[in-house]
Order: sequence, then C-alpha cells, then structure tokens
Amino acid sequence: MNDLVRQHTALDDSDLEWLHLLVSEWQLLSDLSFADLVLWVPTSDGTRYVSVAQMRPNTGPTSYQDDMVGHLVPRGRRPMLDAALDEGRIVREGDPEWREEVPVRVESIPVRRESRVLGVIARNTNLLTVRTPSRLELTYLQSASDLAQMIAAGSFPFPNQQVDMDASPRAGDGLIRLDADGVVQYASPNALSAYHRLGLAADLVGHHLGKTTAELAPVRGPVDEALVKLASGWAPREFEVEGGDGVIQLRAIPLKPKGLHIGSLVLLRDVTELRRRERELITKDATIREIHHRVKNNLQTVAALLRLQARRMDSAQGREALNEAVRRVGSIAIVHETLSQNLDERVEFDDIADRVLAMVAEISPGKVTGRRTGRFGILDAEVATPLSMVLTEVLQNALEHGFGPGEQGTVEVSAVRGGSGEESRLAVVVQDDGRGLPEGFDPQRAGNLGLQIVRTLVEGELGGTFDMVPAPERGTRVVLDFPMGAEKH
Repeated sequence: MNDLVRQHTALDDSDLEWLHLLVSEWQLLSDLSFADLVLWVPTSDGTRYVSVAQMRPNTGPTSYQDDMVGHLVPRGRRPMLDAALDEGRIVREGDPEWREEVPVRVESIPVRRESRVLGVIARNTNLLTVRTPSRLELTYLQSASDLAQMIAAGSFPFPNQQVDMDASPRAGDGLIRLDADGVVQYASPNALSAYHRLGLAADLVGHHLGKTTAELAPVRGPVDEALVKLASGWAPREFEVEGGDGVIQLRAIPLKPKGLHIGSLVLLRDVTELRRRERELITKDATIREIHHRVKNNLQTVAALLRLQARRMDSAQGREALNEAVRRVGSIAIVHETLSQNLDERVEFDDIADRVLAMVAEISPGKVTGRRTGRFGILDAEVATPLSMVLTEVLQNALEHGFGPGEQGTVEVSAVRGGSGEESRLAVVVQDDGRGLPEGFDPQRAGNLGLQIVRTLVEGELGGTFDMVPAPERGTRVVLDFPMGAEKH
C-alpha cells in the first residue's frame, strides 16, 4: 500500500498512516457487512482511482475472485465512487452488478480524515445466497452501518488505537450489542457461552454488561468501578476478565454514527485454554531455569570442594590436577548459569567464551593478554556445554605450556560461522605467540589428559575435527571445525 499511495496519489505520510489505521480495523467492517471491501484512492491528477487495499469477509462468500490491489480505473467509470468522493456521503443507489453470473450489491463509503476525504471504500456484497436474515445477521448489518457512517464522518478508526487483528477478538468469536446506557440488546451464542464460562447462570439480554461483568470478576474495590466502565463500552479499549473457570478477552467499540453515542459493540473471545497453556509454559520455563540454576550451584559447590581438597594436598602434581578439574567444572557451570537466565535451551556463546578466556587467563604464569574475534553466535545447550570444556582445555594448554613465568604474549580466540541450514559449520581457531610445539609433537597421539578430553569431545560430542599445528610466525595454532546443523539466529 505504501508504494501505491506514494507512486500514484498526493496523500502525505499522515494521510497514509490514517489509511493504515483503517486497514488494521476494516476486517471487522467486512465481517459485519458480509461483504468485500476495496479501498480506492484518487490519483494525483484526479483523473483515475487506484485500489490500494482489499479485504474479504470471513462471514460470507467473496465477490472478487481476483486480487484487486493495484488496479487503476478512470474517473467516471464508477459513478458511485465519484459521488462518494465529491459529496462525502455514503452512496447506495444503483441496481446490483452481475459478475460471472453472480449478483453483487455495490456501495461506496467515503474515508474521511478531519475535513478531507482521502478515498472511498467500495463495499461489495455477494447476493447469491441472500435469505431471510437472522437476529445475529441483522445485528451484524446494523453495526456495520453504524461503523460505515463513522468512517464517513472521520470518527472511525480511533486515533492511536491500532489493533493487532491476530490477537484481538473478531466478530465471529463473540459479539454483544449495547445501548447507550450499557444494557445488552443482543448477545451472540458464542458471547453467551463465554459468559457462562465466567459463571453467568442467566441470559445477558436486558442486563447492564459492566455491572454483570464486575459481579463475575473476583476483584472488588476501585478496580471494580473501572471494569464497569470498560465493559459498558464508554471508550475504545481492550481488556481481559477472569472469573469462575474462564478467561475472556473483550474489546469495546463505542458507536457514534452521527456524533452522538448510541451504544457500543463489544467483541469477545474465550481465551481460557490459551491462558492456561501460557501459564503452563511459564511454569515449565521457570522450572527449567531453576534446574539450570541449581545445577550451576551444585557445580560451584563441587568446584569449591575440589579447591579445598587441593589446598590440603602435599603433592604439587596432585594439587595442579585438582585445580585443572576446578576449571573444567567451572566452564560447565558458566553454561548452566547462562541457561538459567534464558527462556529456551540456547545460549549466546560469545559471553561464555569471554568468561572462559578470563577464567583461564588467571592461571597463566606469564603476562598474557587474551582477546576474541568473530562471533560464535547462539548455540544449543548440547553444543555449548562440550564446546566450553574444549575451549577451557585448549586455552589452559596454551597458557601453561606456551608461556613461562613473567613472559608476555597474546592468545586469540576467533570464530567463524559458515554455510547455512544443515550445511552450516563453526570454525574455531585458538592461536598464541608462545614457545610453540615441541619437536615431533603429534596432537592425535599425545597422552595429555586435556588433549584426550578435547579429542573425545570434538570428535564424539560435536562430530568435528581437531588439529594442533605450529602458528605461521611463532607459537601454536589449534583449529576446531564441526557441523552446526540448522543454523539458529
């Protein structure tokens, strides 16, 4: 719609915003009218109309099998469009049109914003299935007529009240028509069923909706008075009411077809099951986060016990082995701490990598600077946990064996994600400028426990490859490469 309006018409951005507001609401007009809606806007030179939006009803057969958006028609070909635009009134004159052996009643509704008519809505009703209307259909049509008059007067849609039609109740979900005092004139079967779920034992017709709703809601006091006003339809609002065994979502639409408040439409939807599922998900999410939090706490307790045991050991070799175990447990704890703060089983690994790098750097015998380049991105927990351990072992090995006491240097961790979908991969390079590898060193056969852990995790858990080679100039370069499966952002 933006492109069509800017290309063909003289409307400004504020006018375009009004049309967007209208289009966000007009599914309701289409459903209440049992009719297709097409929005026509005059072109800049005033010689033609361009159709910028279209809506089909959910409550009846369509009058247009084809998409009308983008069509141009010359002024004069459709006299009712001209009359509605020029005179600023709803035009209903004329006999039904025949389209592919289907009779269609056409009406034109001017779209007014303040003192100007921006365009015209063509309302097209398929008359092939016309029959004696029921009370529900008569209520729909009367409400549609009131809304059409409000559009022509510029009082609908309501400014600053753009509606999310996916989340907002629709006419078919449940509809209540109120008079000017807030008394129910008509309630659709779905609306009545929703109120029965709240605990209503009687009919709604003839009762004040605001007071009835407040009586069914468990809250009393000032909120009670606000609820009475909201459910009386005094202002355009959306709200929810919970009572008995149900939760209903309501949307109030004041009706002022000629500037005078004559009543209201209240659309409502039974959202009991939806809210129940949301609560279950929230409870499950909270439980999962709590589990990760407790695992993190338990791991930190284990690390503290190992650290305490290390202090009591006389053997330097045994003390160092326990300290290495402390760091391994700590890297896993970092992952679970991150998971305890998320709503799903995925983590932003860049933060974990930075924390692991800082943790391992503390044990360096030299003055080594660590840095990270590139992005790991978001990883599944089943990848993040083994990768954090691998990163810990590789960094620990680089700092312990690459630098002596007092030596200065740098360790860089870089990550590159490549490919897409099932072919996506993550390449991780850890490079230092330390002493380098001893002559004849084979990382695939080395008996060092840390390297055994790395090989097992990379090849077994991650399904990737691991190699350790001399850096191009000085030091050691460790390369990890493994598949990511379907990439997640």
